[in-house]
Amino acid sequence: MNRVLIITYYWPPSGGSGVQRWLKFAKYLPQFGWEPVIYTPQNPQANAIDEALSKDISPSLEVLKTKIREPYGFYSILSGNKSGKQPIRANLISDNRKSSFFQKFSLYVRGNFFIPDPRRWWVGPSVKYLKNYLREHPVDAIVSTGPPHSMHLIARTLHRETGIRWIADFRDPWTGIFYFKYLPLSRYALRKHRRLEQSVLEEADRIVTVSAQMKEDFSGRTSVPIEIITNGFDPADFAIPETEQNSGNAGGSHTPLRDNDSENDGTTVKKPKFRVVHTGLFTENGNPDCLWEVLGEKAAADTEFRHTLEITVMGQTDPLITEQIRQAGLEENLTDLGYVSHDCAVKWQRSASLLLLPLRKEPEAAGILTGKFFEYLASGVPILAFGPAAGDLADALKETGSGSIYEFGDKTGIRGAVDRAYEEFKTNPDAAAKSSSPKDSRSAERIRKYSRIHLTEKLSGILDELKREK
Repeated sequence: MNRVLIITYYWPPSGGSGVQRWLKFAKYLPQFGWEPVIYTPQNPQANAIDEALSKDISPSLEVLKTKIREPYGFYSILSGNKSGKQPIRANLISDNRKSSFFQKFSLYVRGNFFIPDPRRWWVGPSVKYLKNYLREHPVDAIVSTGPPHSMHLIARTLHRETGIRWIADFRDPWTGIFYFKYLPLSRYALRKHRRLEQSVLEEADRIVTVSAQMKEDFSGRTSVPIEIITNGFDPADFAIPETEQNSGNAGGSHTPLRDNDSENDGTTVKKPKFRVVHTGLFTENGNPDCLWEVLGEKAAADTEFRHTLEITVMGQTDPLITEQIRQAGLEENLTDLGYVSHDCAVKWQRSASLLLLPLRKEPEAAGILTGKFFEYLASGVPILAFGPAAGDLADALKETGSGSIYEFGDKTGIRGAVDRAYEEFKTNPDAAAKSSSPKDSRSAERIRKYSRIHLTEKLSGILDELKREK
């Protein structure tokens, strides 16, 4: 069997969206003739821990780990976490006009001294370790996935020194990511970021991106072939057999959570409820302010709606969001579960009446096609998205018929979407969500192409091409 070395910072038991992509690729690559070898830090700083993800790791999978030195422990101590052992809060980089002096100073240090990112200290030791490993255990290809983009620098050096074919996978842009403009960079630091990014774009044998706009941006800067492999959903996570997908029921049955489905999170899920759900990172600059106003006004005017409405968020939710929900008079309707396992989040997604998918209030949002969309898609539940009406997410929603998207300030459109979803809920509270289920074989195929199995087959095709080019 062919062998591929995958260099990734994110790996179980770390939780969060950054883990899913290559965990699933590694799960399914052997079906297409490629044996993955994972290289990942032994002691990474994790935003969350999810031991349940380990179920997708084959006992035969080779996972290489070495220690990494990162500045986050020191940062934690300075910011009040004296042990330095608590998970680092995600989304630390944003518009810093409201930041404290310490936060601004930290951003300056991060942007100008840790280039391309705080994992840069792992590059040299990793290259040394992997060169020794590859002498005894050769591979046919190398994949690096970023961010963090230091992973690409490890692969670049190995590629230069060994000649092994290399795929650079960009889950997010580098200098084009929305928060890059908030880094207070010196001219030298900005040039270095761009120089390193360009070297990866020019030296890799293939570039892989997750969205069309990212591909378009990179295409003007390199002649290296660029492929789009989006994120996706794993049918196994939703108990959707491939035969069921092919028959046109990609969402599977829309089975609500029952009391015994809660995973020791202190909550029981009662039904029927008009359940509005958000899973994952929920940031201040992705706060759908108008939605809370719409829900609050509807609850004030309709007693039945107030008693039926349930707003459930899980993952890291910005306190400003929960405060705005309370200010809208919806405190009794709100449940904030904090971080839950991926398995538990999937159950909540499938139990919802409406799934919330806000992008960022940033100009770069049009090029974002978040991984959350694909799991929402697999749930078969209508999606209410917020962001640019023209962009990658808007195109995907239209293609799959899985929901609608409104500008953050479009209160009239948002009210209409909520009213329609609630009327459908009242018609049959326990029914499977109809609006996002495939309506014909063409719709089913459009959704099936986002399954992790199908996406892994596409990746294996790129790997096969590289091997033939050797």
